[in-house]
Amino acid sequence: MNEANRAIEAVYRAQSGRVLASLIRLLGGMEAAEEALLDAFAAAARQWPHEGVPRNPVSWLISAGRFKAIDRMRRNARFDAAQAELLRQVEEALEVEPTPQDIADDHLRLIFTCCHPALPPDAQLALTLREVCGLSTEDVARAFLVPTPTIAQRIVRAKNRIRDEQLPYQVPTPPELPARLAIVLHVIYLLFNEGYSPASGEAGTRPDVSGEALRLGQVLFDLLPEPEVGGLLALMMVHEARRPGRLSPEGDIVLLADQDRTLWDHETIARAGRIVAGALRTPRPGPYAIQAAIAALHAEPPTADDTDWVEIAGLYDLLMRVAPSPVVALNRAVAIAMRDGPEAGLRLVEDLIETGELSGYHLAHAARADLCRRLGRPGEARDAYRRALDLARQEPERRFLARRLAELDA
Repeated sequence: MNEANRAIEAVYRAQSGRVLASLIRLLGGMEAAEEALLDAFAAAARQWPHEGVPRNPVSWLISAGRFKAIDRMRRNARFDAAQAELLRQVEEALEVEPTPQDIADDHLRLIFTCCHPALPPDAQLALTLREVCGLSTEDVARAFLVPTPTIAQRIVRAKNRIRDEQLPYQVPTPPELPARLAIVLHVIYLLFNEGYSPASGEAGTRPDVSGEALRLGQVLFDLLPEPEVGGLLALMMVHEARRPGRLSPEGDIVLLADQDRTLWDHETIARAGRIVAGALRTPRPGPYAIQAAIAALHAEPPTADDTDWVEIAGLYDLLMRVAPSPVVALNRAVAIAMRDGPEAGLRLVEDLIETGELSGYHLAHAARADLCRRLGRPGEARDAYRRALDLARQEPERRFLARRLAELDA
């Protein structure tokens, strides 16, 4: 693969959602925009290898997509009066080039459209991951642990409903925002996670994707400075501040306890801590504020040995009351293992696996393997590492698990 093709693939993966969002505004509908998006990337595949990658690929793709759409509309306008009127509107929009702020606002509008309350919650999430985050339908299906055709049907039905009910492509008014906020926060968090720790593939991190989630979180916090919005923003900031120490120069995972803390952005961690403090002043802090407080407790001490595991375990107890889930229970079990010893944590982890709640989750088996290793039970640790390796889909995680397994075999 040559440099231009690699650039096209990278831009599609990281920026296709932003291109699509602006094309929806310019062309007036998702179907026309998706067709224009494909045309734009097809044009890039033809031209960039010979002409070079443009300085601003997103703007280039938006322009290419809308010009291709206009050509198609001109052909159809001879037979369809509605197409002729739409063509007139789109040609008027051509007179104004979209600014970077326009593109950013378009992306936020697309998120709120995909998360419209008229759509079922599972369809909101699937559509947003597909259209905003640029995940493939297969990746979305893997995230939901359901068959790919099921996700494909959800996405198609959601698009049809947006079209048929003419759901508005806009950021809600301030009175409407609170009711629309929870799913949007969830989607931004999933977008950040895909950038910070991709679900699959060779890359151990995707700064472009997590950076976009951070930008959207900041935009949302400026628009609606609610405690939970601040909690999510602070949570993402702490994790992003630790990114430089998370991978070795070779791209291998470095555990939190082993990371070089001089590489972290401590100014950002301090700023996040101030946002967390504000979010926790509410009588009933939400799950993002609690998670941000936990992340800050990991990031603020000068060394890993200074981590306050008593406070962290207590916050996980609170999180289990506010937003219980099997993954939260797993993280709580790890914190209890650090506070009370590996035997106490192992019992909790094994319960989660044996009940089936996390039997297919690679990190649960990795946690069990590590606790067995610490307890001097190498046979059980080896089996658990093998199971985790079978389930892991991200290459840096697979290399880490393989190294742990090799250490036990040695």
